[in-house]
Amino acid sequence: MPLSLGHESSGTVVAIGPQVSGFSLGDRVALEVGIPCGTCGICRKGRYNLCKKMKFRSSAKSVPHFQGTLQERINHPAVWCHKLPDNISFDAAALLEPLSVAIHAVNRAQPTPGSSALVLGAGAVGLLTAAMARQSGCSTVTIADVDQGRVDFAIAKGFATHGYVVPRPLHTSSSCSSIFSGSSSSSGTSTPVDGLMTPASTLSMQSRFDYAKSLAADMLSLTSSSSNPLLVDDEDDGVDVTFECTGKEVCMHTSLYATRPGGKVIMVGMGTPVQTLPMSVAHLREIDILGIFRYANTYATGIKLLCARGSVLPCLDDMVTHRFKGLENAHQAFELASRTVDEEGNLVLKVVIEA
Repeated sequence: MPLSLGHESSGTVVAIGPQVSGFSLGDRVALEVGIPCGTCGICRKGRYNLCKKMKFRSSAKSVPHFQGTLQERINHPAVWCHKLPDNISFDAAALLEPLSVAIHAVNRAQPTPGSSALVLGAGAVGLLTAAMARQSGCSTVTIADVDQGRVDFAIAKGFATHGYVVPRPLHTSSSCSSIFSGSSSSSGTSTPVDGLMTPASTLSMQSRFDYAKSLAADMLSLTSSSSNPLLVDDEDDGVDVTFECTGKEVCMHTSLYATRPGGKVIMVGMGTPVQTLPMSVAHLREIDILGIFRYANTYATGIKLLCARGSVLPCLDDMVTHRFKGLENAHQAFELASRTVDEEGNLVLKVVIEA
């Protein structure tokens, strides 16, 4: 069954149904593209992102498929269209979707002011999660990725306070930004694009754990008491909360080793569905492992944050590095989006298609 893609979207109201009120032709809106049933127990509790009858644009889970937003016009329920003030660009409005994931992740983590955070993966969701962690009061936010350009971007634009570039020897594909991901997208497939096994996958499980422990130590050293004399010794044991935004097994290992006793690991990235984890690390140190799935009740918050005076969040418009006009150029746009640099060596982060 054919399926059009697209779920990070904004646009202009060009037609209004007879039963719709509160909208006018020409209104600028951001689309929340997950449509729950609204009547089940989960929906009534406000956690509609977990609705079993959820229809999500561009997802093949529901049959018939709920077509994505890469169309010139779509008919979308008014209740899931969020009106935009004039000072929010269409680009930033489309990025309300990944920002919502970040808001939901931080809401689940509930960091206290002065907390420390680690974010694994510097794609759009990782960057925005780091920004939200800072906005929530985390005093240090370290972001890690295999791509130097994305880590540099995160620091230069204020998404994170510290950056760590994961060494690439065990990473075979230069086209992807997710840590140890061989896929050229965020689909979470664990087989590299060239079909070969990464060296990491040939290591024994204990060797993988040891490697992850070493990575965690290197990341923590950036904010350790040796570099910050105001920290007490026991704060070297790890960060208060780790946001795992890649979905990769090695990153879950690293997350557990990098989180202090009594801390939290938030599973943000969707990737390898079955993983072998050192669960005793979490068990014996009372580390909470919390999953998130998309978001709920976040768009209004995101719009308020983007409208706030002062530097509440970094400028989301800066995340759009390339744009294409016309749906006929979608193939080129997706091809570019699968890379971390363009032909001129410029950073590729978010690619916009203007219908």
